[in-house]
Amino acid sequence: MAEKSFKSELACETIAATHGVASDTAFGAVVPPLYLSSTFTFEAFDQPRTYDYGRSGNPGRDMLAEALAKLEGGAGAVVTSSGMAALDLLLGLLGPDDLVLAPHDCYGGTYRLLMARAGRRQFRVAFVDQSDGPALATALADEPSLVLVETPSNPLMRVVDIAAISALAKAAGALVAVDNTFLSPALQRPLLLGADYVFHSTTKYLNGHSDVIGGAIIATHPARVNVLRRWSNVVGTIGAPFDAWLTLRGLRTLFPRVERQQQNAMAIAEHLERHTAVLRVHYPGLSSHPGHEVAHRQQRGFGAMLSFELAGGVPAVQRFLANVRMFTLAESLGGVESLVSHPATMTHADMGEEARRVAGIDNGLLRLSVGLENQDDLIAGLERGLAAC
Repeated sequence: MAEKSFKSELACETIAATHGVASDTAFGAVVPPLYLSSTFTFEAFDQPRTYDYGRSGNPGRDMLAEALAKLEGGAGAVVTSSGMAALDLLLGLLGPDDLVLAPHDCYGGTYRLLMARAGRRQFRVAFVDQSDGPALATALADEPSLVLVETPSNPLMRVVDIAAISALAKAAGALVAVDNTFLSPALQRPLLLGADYVFHSTTKYLNGHSDVIGGAIIATHPARVNVLRRWSNVVGTIGAPFDAWLTLRGLRTLFPRVERQQQNAMAIAEHLERHTAVLRVHYPGLSSHPGHEVAHRQQRGFGAMLSFELAGGVPAVQRFLANVRMFTLAESLGGVESLVSHPATMTHADMGEEARRVAGIDNGLLRLSVGLENQDDLIAGLERGLAAC
């Protein structure tokens, strides 16, 4: 009997769980080895090996990059020291005459970086509501070089159509980079929707355990990957070997983690939507969410991030945070544990009051990163806080 053929393209779940497993040729280790060496021997005079210096390459870091590129459907990836470093690596390729078009409601760290670089005249930046068709068309008429997309947005969970924006941007001669941190390739693959780059804070869902700071940027075209790699070596924007090893370890459980976390998030969103102390809930999984249909079309799920506004404003926020259980008051997201944050005084504080007002980030807004705890325990913990409002 002929041997049954094995499909050449592995499912993303399989890639996440197995990339690099049993690849060690030295001792046959099942788990990929950790190479901490900062330098590597040359074969002989003028004969470098595959790796010569840790800034330009590391086996473990490259293994993580390969896995992320496969998961996102890209030609290659560069692993960096943080999510901000990944974005800054891309921005470093721009010149003073280039225009960056960014979402008006982007992550506070992204806003801060863009304003700081633009303030040094390294490029120009404009912010626009990308869900507003006429406003987006007007902004694209200024011929931007790069369009940044963040969907769902942080923290208001607004959803924009990646494929539509990518098509419009390309017609205007711009490249498109999508921040996919909130959903990860488990739930959304922007490169397959027309984006040119996708970047991550791997600190979040890809690692998933709140114990590593890291980032990555993936490109669709090999030439663009090579440019990013060369620039990364020039500026030294690289991830540490141990951080890459830990992130690859965390990646193994990405799909089951996200599946359980988004189940919890949906139950919590529905509970909050019915609560009298809550003014509104921002979660694309709810049919009441303005971007529900777009999210359903371009995502495999609705994720485990949500935000909600308390009817009582800041006093209610203070009472809620003093009494809530199960949700730890802290920045960051995507770990196995549930977190709550107050964007106006934490993640988006540096935007300033006026920019937050334009973005719609109210002082009564709270953001939840939903973890793997028991669903009933999470809801009970929230009820403790809501009862005090």
